[in-house]
Parts: sequence; C-alpha cells; structure tokens
Amino acid sequence: MSATLTPRVDIRRADDRYRTDIAWLDSRHSFSFGNHWSPDNTHHGLLLVNNDDVVRAGTGFETHPHRDMEIVTWVLQGSLVHQDSTGHSGVIYPGLAQRMSAGTGILHSEKNDSWRLGGERHTEPVHFVQMWVVPDEPGVTPGYEQLEIDDALLTGGLVPVASGMDRHADAAAIRIRNRYAALYAARLQPGQSVRLPEAPYLHLFVPRGAVTLEGSGALGTADAVRFTATGGQRVTATEPAEILVWEMHATVAG
Repeated sequence: MSATLTPRVDIRRADDRYRTDIAWLDSRHSFSFGNHWSPDNTHHGLLLVNNDDVVRAGTGFETHPHRDMEIVTWVLQGSLVHQDSTGHSGVIYPGLAQRMSAGTGILHSEKNDSWRLGGERHTEPVHFVQMWVVPDEPGVTPGYEQLEIDDALLTGGLVPVASGMDRHADAAAIRIRNRYAALYAARLQPGQSVRLPEAPYLHLFVPRGAVTLEGSGALGTADAVRFTATGGQRVTATEPAEILVWEMHATVAG
C-alpha cells in the first residue's frame, strides 16, 4: 500500500485544531467532530476521532448512542466514570486503558463524578483522550475491555495499549476489532526517546509535555502529527512527556 502513497509528515499544532469550549467541557478535535465539519479533515488512516477532553467535576457526557466503532479512552489526570447499556460500570484513571466496541449499538455515559461510587467529592477536572477507529466489519456484538498498564509504562518504551494486529495476539494489549490498527503509549523523561513504527499511516499525539520529532523539530502539548508512507523517526522528550501513537496499515474506504 505504501508504494502508491506520497510520503508526508503533516504537523497539526494545538491551536490549529478544532476547539469546543463550553461551561463544562474544553475539547480539541483532530478531525471533524460535532459542529466542526470539514470534508477534507474526516480521518487519517483508520482513525476518525482524536479528542483531547477536559471535563469539569460533577459534569460530563450524558447517555448517548454509538454504533460500529472501536472507542479507546486514555485518561491523563483525574477519573472518568463509565456506564453502558451492556451493564459495564467503572472508573477509568491514568494507566488504565479502556476499549468499548459499539458494534450493533450501545448506549453509554462518561462523567467526572466518581464520588457517586464511594469516596469524597472532588473538584479536580478529568483530562482524557478519546480515539475512535472503524472496525473490520459492521454489526459485531458490543463489548467492553479494560487493562492496567501503568507498570509497563515505566519502561519508557512504546507500550501496546490496544491492537487488533496478529503480532500483538499474545501481548497484554486490549483487543480491538481491526486487524490493521494498533495504539501505543509512552511516558518519557527528558532525554528518553522511542522510534516510531513504520506503516502506511501513523498518527502521533502529544497529550502533555514536549518532545522533538526527528527531521521535524519541536512538538508541544496537544500537537499532533499525521504520517503517510513514512515512519521510523525518533521521538525524544525535552521535558516529561506522554505520547500516543496509532500504527495503521489500512485507511477508511472512500
């Protein structure tokens, strides 16, 4: 596939991304989302949504539907309460990855109100990144999975978070229903670096901190990069940082 693509590194700065800033939510969108729509910015590879959300305490997303989508949520600060129509309920926190397969249809809510499940009321916002990729096939049975990978992140390397690829079948990564996609995370201290995978499509997001991208220079908090037909570049932290990387070997049809 990559032989027919033109190599490209497309940097999208934080301030250039769509933004929804309302009373309870501050969200930056990498792709068309909600009221922000552009036919030229609907996806990259298999990734349709990369939302960087900060939700005020006591508020959140009320119950709403999804269908035929693999949804991965990654919390950076605070806690997020998830409830869905399949009976799953729990609190997502930093280092705990979550995947929800919407399949034939699912209802869920996401709120910053963990005290409802016990404990003291807090005022801390929750900061999380939510990412959507299309599944291999429509109409699968809805599902839910979560995985604690905080210890693995201490290595400083790229840790598989969610994957449908055969080579991750024996890894601890959450399984998603697309065999051409995998999500990695890394927590880097200043001077630490990782090398990006090579794939027809990559998406790099810096939810916090600062890094340098080999051949492209400095990236800061909430900057994103779309790679086409290129990879293998080294990402080096210049201050404590966290990065999320999607490796994709296919794209959305049409």
